[in-house]
Amino acid sequence: MCGICGIALSSRSSRTLDRDLIVRMREPMAHRGPDGVGAFVSDRVALGHVRLSIVDVAHGAQPMASDDGALQLIYNGEVYNHPALHEELVQQGVRYHTRCDTETILRLYEREGTSAPRRLRGMFAFAIWDSRTRELFIARDRFGVKPVYYAHTEDGSLYFASEIKAILAAGHVGAALNDAALPDYLANHAPSGEDTLFAGIKRLPPGHTMVWKDGVLHIEQYWDLSFAQPTETRDDQELIDEYRDRFVDAVRMRLMSDVPLGMFLSGGIDSASITAAMSRLVDEPIKTFSVAFAEQEANELAYARLVAERYRTDHHEVVLSPGEFWERVPRLVWHEDEPMAHPSSVALNAVSRLAAECVKVVLTGEGSDETLAGYNRYRVTIYNTSIGRRYERLAPVFVRDAVRHGVDTLPAGSRVRQRLSRTFLMLPSDLPSLYFDNFAVFSRTRQARLLAPAFAANLKDCDPYFAAREALSRTDARSLLDRLLYADTKTYLHELLMKQDQMSMAASIESRVPFLDHPLVEFAARLPQRLKLRGVTTKYVLRAAMRDWLPREILSRKKMGFPVPVGAWLRGPNRGIVDEFVTGPRPAGRPYFVAEEVRRLVASHTSGEQNHSERLWALVNFEIWHRIFLDGEPHEFVRIPA
Repeated sequence: MCGICGIALSSRSSRTLDRDLIVRMREPMAHRGPDGVGAFVSDRVALGHVRLSIVDVAHGAQPMASDDGALQLIYNGEVYNHPALHEELVQQGVRYHTRCDTETILRLYEREGTSAPRRLRGMFAFAIWDSRTRELFIARDRFGVKPVYYAHTEDGSLYFASEIKAILAAGHVGAALNDAALPDYLANHAPSGEDTLFAGIKRLPPGHTMVWKDGVLHIEQYWDLSFAQPTETRDDQELIDEYRDRFVDAVRMRLMSDVPLGMFLSGGIDSASITAAMSRLVDEPIKTFSVAFAEQEANELAYARLVAERYRTDHHEVVLSPGEFWERVPRLVWHEDEPMAHPSSVALNAVSRLAAECVKVVLTGEGSDETLAGYNRYRVTIYNTSIGRRYERLAPVFVRDAVRHGVDTLPAGSRVRQRLSRTFLMLPSDLPSLYFDNFAVFSRTRQARLLAPAFAANLKDCDPYFAAREALSRTDARSLLDRLLYADTKTYLHELLMKQDQMSMAASIESRVPFLDHPLVEFAARLPQRLKLRGVTTKYVLRAAMRDWLPREILSRKKMGFPVPVGAWLRGPNRGIVDEFVTGPRPAGRPYFVAEEVRRLVASHTSGEQNHSERLWALVNFEIWHRIFLDGEPHEFVRIPA
């Protein structure tokens, strides 16, 4: 795992390149590669690299050049079918100088050009400069496990990197808010499409490649997830057995390493399944790492210990206090480049730091929920959509109006009212209402009250769900469930993967995601719906595949996500954080939000009338991010009130 960065100047640019410039871009990413650095500089192109050595530790320094020096490669990631590709290329007469997967990418590109990413199985982001054609080629893996951000400037020059802060360090692209991305952030935890919160800085979409040549940029998709060719005709048990075999194979491939590796163990079925598979594939006890909070509702250690005891792992734990949690937030906002989408980022970084004391590589459970229907919102949406259409068709308007009025008369803070308000009884039976708005942080209605009129007037009716709508419009999935899964793999999953990458790399360790092995995901996409969501049982195929491998308590657990008691903290001992970063003079003086609506939100949360923890987390993080990146305040100087 590494960090990459680079600059390609067009013929219209008057800027000159030198080694100091690429070093400035490289320095903010030092945590991504503490084992080595490298740079290539020519008259119009500069490439930078920081290395975390995993495979062929002694060799594989980057940039890596072709034998004739015409190609220069920088690369971040792991290609798990590297041994098979290596053997194939050697049989074709290729002479290797190393045994690392970096050289495999280079040799494959020499033979297959821009189609090379199609042959790679793993997580990757790489750039290749071809001095003969004067072209820069950049590729990103199918799910976007590894990041690529870029800025294409007015003069046609290209700046790119694994982290946004590296692009800003080049000094050509300033840090300014991308106003149009703010509604997306407020609704979805983070910008969900190609845009970032920084004006002029985008992300290369997963499964895409980019070719730059003298100022002209061409982006092309090389892979997409298809739900065609369903497996409906096959026996359920046969499909369950095949899923288990494919899953174990995905885990086995991710054990490729020349350095120690371990497992993040939360106690949920995803991490428990990987732990079970790993234990069957290695001889020595695997190292497992867990994190929790002292509060009972945010502590899953008992379940993690259950799995650790079952497989006799070398288990390690860390428990965070509220003070430790909040103290780390400013630094981790700096690491994430954008506001932290989820409080669990802090816990993830804490367990990454714990793991870094023992290993350099960990396996994690991301991707299962978005490929096997693990979130309860899928079941709720399918139910609301189905019943809601019948309700609208059969119930007269006056009946529906009377029901809405009845619900509205219930006490504002009552649990019954809050639950009914999110059903077909109170919402239109269209997908934007029942799915997008229903599970948004700030729905469109709430944003209309929150955003300052003068600021909102410049947004030109920005759709916070544009990326998800666009995904729904192009998928070949037929069932509503599969359409929602597709949309989430293109939007929400990307958000989680960026959290995983940035929080683990902040601790200088590599994280690998077996559930996103693309042949495994392609197989899961074709499974019948009953093997993903069966009644109220989520991820049915995984539970069935692990039936003889995991304790009953793990198999039957309801999904908890990673609970962090932020709401209780902000209502009680950490109320000063709200006073400073939400209602204080600095956030109140910014042009984005209606101060009265913000105060109303805080009062509702503080009184216990309604839980606004997600909304307050979004506002706190936006303000901290604003201070660090837009106001230019070093993260060390952002003080968290005691």
